Amino acid sequence: MPTVPSSVQSLIGRRVLLIVAGGIAAFKTPDLVRRLRERGASVRVVLTDGGAQFVTPLTLQAVSEDTVYRDLWSLTDESAMGHIQLSRSADVVLVAPATAHILARMAHGLADDLATTVLLATDKPVLVAPAMNVRMFEHPATQANLALLASRGVGIIGPDEGAMACGEYGPGRMAEPLAIADHLAGWFAAREAPKPLASRHALVTSGPTYEPIDPVRYIANRSSGKQGHAVAASLAALGARVTLVSGPVRLPDPPGVDVVAVETAAEMLAACRAALPADIFVAAAAVADWRVEAAGQKLKKDGGGPPTLALSENPDILASLSAPSPDRPALVIGFAAETNDIVAYARAKRLRKGCDWIVANDVSPATGTFGGDRNSVYVIRADGTEEAWENLAKTEVARRLADAISNHFETGKK
Repeated sequence: MPTVPSSVQSLIGRRVLLIVAGGIAAFKTPDLVRRLRERGASVRVVLTDGGAQFVTPLTLQAVSEDTVYRDLWSLTDESAMGHIQLSRSADVVLVAPATAHILARMAHGLADDLATTVLLATDKPVLVAPAMNVRMFEHPATQANLALLASRGVGIIGPDEGAMACGEYGPGRMAEPLAIADHLAGWFAAREAPKPLASRHALVTSGPTYEPIDPVRYIANRSSGKQGHAVAASLAALGARVTLVSGPVRLPDPPGVDVVAVETAAEMLAACRAALPADIFVAAAAVADWRVEAAGQKLKKDGGGPPTLALSENPDILASLSAPSPDRPALVIGFAAETNDIVAYARAKRLRKGCDWIVANDVSPATGTFGGDRNSVYVIRADGTEEAWENLAKTEVARRLADAISNHFETGKK
């Protein structure tokens, strides 16, 4: 075996289960297998029927020097290496190319062939390298599926931007085999590296709050919780012990995170106080500003006009946890959801609330931020530094914020 550079030594001895789906980029997979093996990994391949339209089982068997698995119903393969054992015999499962079709099946838990059955049965980390037409990649369904998979801890490699076999140009090209092999090496190295937030407790709020009007109605907002949940997942990935206090959302719990489900602002504040002490507090929830005295029974129309709802101000969770106290987290970060004068309002809010940083985002209807998968934010710090992170996936915003938090504790900056 050739000398392996230190930058890729983390692949030596690793067992990679490669799932090859049915896209034109499948023709690159023999080179991908070769790149992984020359770095010291062993590779076993699951080939879908679609993938076999572009690359033969014999080719993949030759370059991997191992059996290529195809048929869920094969008596020979199931007796020698059943799909359950196959799904758990590797250190990582890599789907490349990951077509729109297999991503959709993964997101929705379908298991109608060997590849998807393995993916549903595995207890090992999964990474995908998307490959498809640019319109397919940019379609809201594909973006939603990728966001859902990312929220479950699936790693995403690429895609690249460039000319495609169909003649169009844009994002959707599968990352090159060398780049995928290097990414996988870096991924293993990062998992083994010391976690910069391993000694920290992070408290994160996410989602909306529901303030009841009567047993069937409530006051709420359009927050999906996607940004807050992504922040919790990113902090956990850096080793923090994370407590996520979440209002009602339709999202899976982030992996490795302790989740406390609440409905009202008062419940959220109580849960946050119960979770203290914490080193980090990220107030990403969209807390309702107002509540009413809830009726014990459903309010009825009686011909006398609408009922009068007397509004009371909800507790201010960000200001409460920002206030000086023995339990105040060392770093308190608020979110400012605004529809106009974004930066000016955010600067004023940071001073008014007493938090250390504020992350401002534009939630006006035209942006699609509430409920969407992308965000543009402005990070404003007490030391006067400001950064603009434009049009990023919410998972990327979360990753950058987690990295900035880690750097804050390493450098001691405010």
